[in-house]
Amino acid sequence: MTIRAGIAGAGMVAAVHADAIRRVGGSVVGVAASTAERSKAAAQRLNAGRGYDSAEELAVADAIDVLHVCTPNALHGPLVRAALAAGKHVVCEKPLSLSGADSDELAALAGRSGLVAAVPLVYRYHPMTVEARARVRRGDLGAIRLIHGHYLQDWLARPEDNNWRVDPAVGGASRAFADIGSHWCDLVEWITGHRISELTAATQTVLPHRSAAGRETFTSTAGGPGDAGSEAAEIAVTTEDAVHVLFRTDLGATGTLVVSQVSPGRKNRLWFEIDGADRSVSFDGEDPETLLLGGRDRTEIVRRDHLTPEADRVNAVPAGHPWGYRDCFAAFTADVYAAIADPASAASGPAAFPAFADAARTAHITDAVLASAAHRSWIEVS
Repeated sequence: MTIRAGIAGAGMVAAVHADAIRRVGGSVVGVAASTAERSKAAAQRLNAGRGYDSAEELAVADAIDVLHVCTPNALHGPLVRAALAAGKHVVCEKPLSLSGADSDELAALAGRSGLVAAVPLVYRYHPMTVEARARVRRGDLGAIRLIHGHYLQDWLARPEDNNWRVDPAVGGASRAFADIGSHWCDLVEWITGHRISELTAATQTVLPHRSAAGRETFTSTAGGPGDAGSEAAEIAVTTEDAVHVLFRTDLGATGTLVVSQVSPGRKNRLWFEIDGADRSVSFDGEDPETLLLGGRDRTEIVRRDHLTPEADRVNAVPAGHPWGYRDCFAAFTADVYAAIADPASAASGPAAFPAFADAARTAHITDAVLASAAHRSWIEVS
């Protein structure tokens, strides 16, 4: 069967979803942007069947089997609810909603529906992160003692840089952590089996004012470049540019995390190190073809070749042919669409892909980070 997909949203990540859908044999039958006119343009750009007048119309359209939600964050919850009520499978970008509590409600709703509900926490689909997980889980590192790292970007490092994510009404109360810190936390929890149980955090807004020009958003009320805030030269910023987190896990490890969207020269550096009693393993998202396995007696570089069976499952191209972000998306989408095509197998056990409950987990960590920063105290993660 050819799975028919609709994409709500028309930005960069919508194009990534469209590419992944086609790579696994699906069909992009519709797309919706902020206005009917922009939807038509997006349909041409993404080679979709048609542009819908609104995301709400697309979410319940008879023409689609699955809705991919790639809109600004504030629209995620309403579109997910509409699609599930209409019997549509859902792939929703994170954050699933703007709070842990509402994310829990969406996860419960998806569970009761029996439909496939997935979130593209796609760093789980890089062969080298899968390799790290396989080695950690079989005990190669010994007991895990430390989990530490960072996720650094620079695309909001200047006062003239702006985006809809900066606006808490559209993107949510957390920006940098909800946007990229959530990926780091999901990945290291998935690799180690440890869960962050309590944390203390400090947030920083290094640019309290940004240019009002050039704002981009999905919602028609906020408009496009130059539409929002055009009467003022600057807008006040309340969402964080950077976060420092110190945490403990439920299995006795400690850890640290630095998240930043204002680190010049760092385009997308998701880096982690996991230190065990015997060995350590580290991964660098800007140099992702290797793992570093550390030891007292020797340190090894593991290349994307001769991997464990778990990693080879998603290792679709030979070593020496770089594996990229879109490849992770395609591998994720393949698992999701396999579950849609075979509902019996999807219902028989845990999902192979990150599900709504995984996204709800990251939302609760985000809530704890904001609460800790506000109260300057340790907070338990619910």
